[in-house]
Amino acid sequence: MKIAVDQDKCVSSGQCVLNAAELFDQRDDDGVVVLLNDSPADNQIESARKAAAACPARAITLEE
Repeated sequence: MKIAVDQDKCVSSGQCVLNAAELFDQRDDDGVVVLLNDSPADNQIESARKAAAACPARAITLEE
């Protein structure tokens, strides 16, 4: 799996971090998503899916 984020779409809701803190963070100044790891380990894949599904702006895309 590969993860990509579109920072221009991000609305800083933080749902990505709540669902997968090991994969996502937020910038301190504006809360925009920061991708920590674009290739999650097998045990992180479900968290990545939850984060993408929870993103209200659909700023996270997954390539499986």
